[in-house]
Amino acid sequence: MATTTWNIDTTHSGIHFSVRHMVIAKVRGSFRKYSGAISLDEQDITKSSVAVTIETASIDSGVEQRDNHLRSPDFFDVEKFPSITFKSTKVEKASGNGLKVTGNLTIRDITREVVLDAEQLGAGKDPWGNVKAAFEAKTSVDRRDFGLTWNQALEAGGVLVGEKIEIAIEVQAVKAQAEQAA
Repeated sequence: MATTTWNIDTTHSGIHFSVRHMVIAKVRGSFRKYSGAISLDEQDITKSSVAVTIETASIDSGVEQRDNHLRSPDFFDVEKFPSITFKSTKVEKASGNGLKVTGNLTIRDITREVVLDAEQLGAGKDPWGNVKAAFEAKTSVDRRDFGLTWNQALEAGGVLVGEKIEIAIEVQAVKAQAEQAA
């Protein structure tokens, strides 16, 4: 079987993050605008790949003032760096339905290799005849590796914003129509 293209269905997917705030709490958020595709080889999953582009200005932590600060030059500098990209370089099988997806993550024009712990959750037809597949993935990155270094020391010790960013992704992808008809 040939490799097929699956487009990420952004209405049924999510890219979420969490980071420590003041050492003791977590702030959670997501990116609302992104696009991407999965090139899926169902016979040999290791020949598959994924590419995603995220609009940095679409960051949403639920607090407008914080989101505006995250869009500023202190963090994502969305005017200068309008997107974050991920492009896989290797897919490996792990236990069960697990996968290790290695790829290049680019934030603020700085590219670092990251490994996503992923799981293929299954596939099926929706009521309208579209073939869909679902995946989950998670990883963590040190924001300083991508030039996201702004911080503020706290009087009691520690810093305002943690360095480790936890990333969780839920993806529902729809098989491209041209391949479905073939």
